[in-house]
Amino acid sequence: MKLAVTRRNDTNNGLGIFGQEIDRFFNDFFAIEPARLFNEAWYPQIDVVEDENAIHVKADMPGLTDKDIEVTIENGVLTIAGERKEERREEDDKKHYILAERCYGSFKRSFSLPEGIKADEVKASFKDGVLNIEIPKSEEVKPKKITVTVN
Repeated sequence: MKLAVTRRNDTNNGLGIFGQEIDRFFNDFFAIEPARLFNEAWYPQIDVVEDENAIHVKADMPGLTDKDIEVTIENGVLTIAGERKEERREEDDKKHYILAERCYGSFKRSFSLPEGIKADEVKASFKDGVLNIEIPKSEEVKPKKITVTVN
């Protein structure tokens, strides 16, 4: 399916050849298949939030299961890896795809973690296509309230 950008044929619009070039640019751009445009790579969208007790990571991974995902921490680096497998089957050859934008394949995302985390207490859970990782902080790096005394 090709999306074409068209404009009314208005010779008094003042754009002339420039306007035709703009039309050609947009028509050529939208004629590219999205998979080719984005090189068929995909990465889960990730949020990283820190509070006083832990670092929380949330990753959107629709269509995956917990068996498709691997989470590791090594030398202060959190790595999330996995693969979304293509769902097409042999009988799909008889189907004509009008639009195919979903990307498939392996991914790997790595994040450097700050000092003072408890790597042996990291928890990861997966529900409704969202991976949640909780990385607790050690007591030494948690904020401490200091009481101010009057002299």
